[in-house]
Amino acid sequence: MSEPGGVREVKSAARTVELLELLAARGDRPARLQELADELGVPRSSMYALLQTLIAYGWVRTDSTGSLYGIGIHALLTGTSYLDSDPRVRTVRPYLDEASQALGETIHLGRLDGRDVAYLATRESHEYLRTISRVGRRLPAHVGALGKALLAERDDAELPPGPYEAATPNTHTTRESLTADLAVIRVRGYSVDREEGVLGIVGFGFALRYDNPPLDAISCSVPVVRLTPEHEGEIVTVMREVRAKIESAARAAGGAVHWR
Repeated sequence: MSEPGGVREVKSAARTVELLELLAARGDRPARLQELADELGVPRSSMYALLQTLIAYGWVRTDSTGSLYGIGIHALLTGTSYLDSDPRVRTVRPYLDEASQALGETIHLGRLDGRDVAYLATRESHEYLRTISRVGRRLPAHVGALGKALLAERDDAELPPGPYEAATPNTHTTRESLTADLAVIRVRGYSVDREEGVLGIVGFGFALRYDNPPLDAISCSVPVVRLTPEHEGEIVTVMREVRAKIESAARAAGGAVHWR
């Protein structure tokens, strides 16, 4: 297999990346050797050798019996380095704090990655009974407020035909339903996720237009039980103001590297 630039793919490197992404996607569900070999379509012996190499370098971990495998701590260290080195994330972080303090709700920063949104920063609400940081997690773009805000900045022709994966009974699962929502978002200027990603949670998403088309967005998530019309109006006002401040700060900073 060759890349567009004519460089041949390095199979061993590609297999390593596929394995790490597979383990990362499993989250707290460790995998057995045969599962991984079957999933990636490689011989058991080759998979075992690759796993042992990655264990030695800290990218994969195993249990005391050596029969279960999961993502290793070096994946975290590399991910942290990505966040620390990204100028956009550094610019946005103080304004996430500002929004969180003003609204008392959970505030997210996400980035479009293919058909998913990756969470880059989160400020959790102290009102929740439990808080779970989403940093590093991924969500299909059609599901939540962050992704829909970013999809609305693009041509509908870029959307896959569907059907789409459903996270809740309220998720858009057809192209027609999603495009109708995106049309409303373009007029309104922000997205609303009414229990489409998580039951009991409403999200409001705002694309950050310091790139063209935008890759990043911020959102505010609030439990349905606390969402009154007055609070919804407050959320929209504050998040619009915060978005304007972020975009102004990003323009003033300038010089951001445009990675591909």
